[in-house]
Amino acid sequence: MTDGTQTGITTVSDAAARRRVKRYAAERRFKLYGIVSITLALGALGLLIGNVVLKGWPAFFQTHIVLQIELPREDLAPGRRIDDATLREANYVGYLRRALRAHFPEAKSRRDKRLLHRLLSSGAPFELQKLVQSDTGLIGQTIRFAAVASDDVDQFAKGHITAGGGGRISVRQAAWIKSLTDAGVVERRFNTGLFTNGDSREPENAGILGAVVGSLLTMFVTVLLSFPLGVAAAVYLEEFAPRNRWTDLIEVNINNLAAVPSIVFGLLGLAVFLSFFGMPRSAPLVGGLVLALMTLPTIIIAGRAALGSVPPSIREAAIGMGASPMQVVLHHVLPLALPGILTGTIIGAARALGETAPLLMIGMVAFIVDIPGGITDPATVLPVQIFLWADSPERAFAERTAAVTLVLLTFLIVMNFVAVILRKKFERRW
Repeated sequence: MTDGTQTGITTVSDAAARRRVKRYAAERRFKLYGIVSITLALGALGLLIGNVVLKGWPAFFQTHIVLQIELPREDLAPGRRIDDATLREANYVGYLRRALRAHFPEAKSRRDKRLLHRLLSSGAPFELQKLVQSDTGLIGQTIRFAAVASDDVDQFAKGHITAGGGGRISVRQAAWIKSLTDAGVVERRFNTGLFTNGDSREPENAGILGAVVGSLLTMFVTVLLSFPLGVAAAVYLEEFAPRNRWTDLIEVNINNLAAVPSIVFGLLGLAVFLSFFGMPRSAPLVGGLVLALMTLPTIIIAGRAALGSVPPSIREAAIGMGASPMQVVLHHVLPLALPGILTGTIIGAARALGETAPLLMIGMVAFIVDIPGGITDPATVLPVQIFLWADSPERAFAERTAAVTLVLLTFLIVMNFVAVILRKKFERRW
């Protein structure tokens, strides 16, 4: 008589039952390993993003010192005639310093005045100038003006640095800051300058507007070139190209180019676009050309996959109705494959937006203060701006680096979210 377990009309041996129990246990362990792996990955990602948020969040707020500024009419509008040249050349530095010294009349020596004046940012006079030029009705009045504090004062107010001990804030300056804080004239406001200013050597005046505009111009050139070329190449290879050794060679090279390190494309741009063609260095035009070359393989591969997913019955029905091969592709196949092609394009563009290495090779690492007005103007991009600020020694640039990283991550998340929405909205299941 055989040892076993009777199940219905099937007899399972004890050995088979034990093997089944082991298989089920192994499957449960495999699922557990997967859950633990996903949990660890999400934990590491959360730790990374949390660390960036903690470091970068303070950069979205800036310390200001609210002063009562007297704008004398005899200086700004002599003879009651308002002139642009007079407004540009007025002593706004003196107005700010006079208002600050009014809080500390005991600071009379040259050394004390110099220390006191360092509480204000070097960009505060320019902000006051823009305010007066935008509203000339303020001339002759005493206004309440929130002057941007220096980066040292800002870091001291946020608790990142301490006073004395040879630090950047002296004990005397710390006492003045405490006195101003007790008087209620030290305020922490949202740092609009981070989004409206260009780059600067002074952390409190540095902003990302130039990098954002440079990124938009670069991505405009990238998508303008890579999308039509990538779609045309995908359509030809998938719908019209004969199957021979040459098309096989092209397909293999396209797949290989998708895995080539991005810095190789930067070297190509340096050798061809800059050295051979003499295009402008550090321009969005050249950056867009380099990133277009890098993005093309991704768009072609995604486009071919989307075209291949369209059922053959669509083509056969169109041909049966008398459509030409070109009409079949343009009127029937391509519209159905377009959601997948757009998804691949957005993903490729998101990868290009986060690239730094190829742009460093073509000179977009330069210090650019002005906001670019076109694709041939000198510019930088967000990843390069992060690279530049991360290399700066000032403590205030460290938190701005993390803040700009959050901005870049936001752009990337939005682009990927748009890709998912487009696919869900227009995708058809056959």
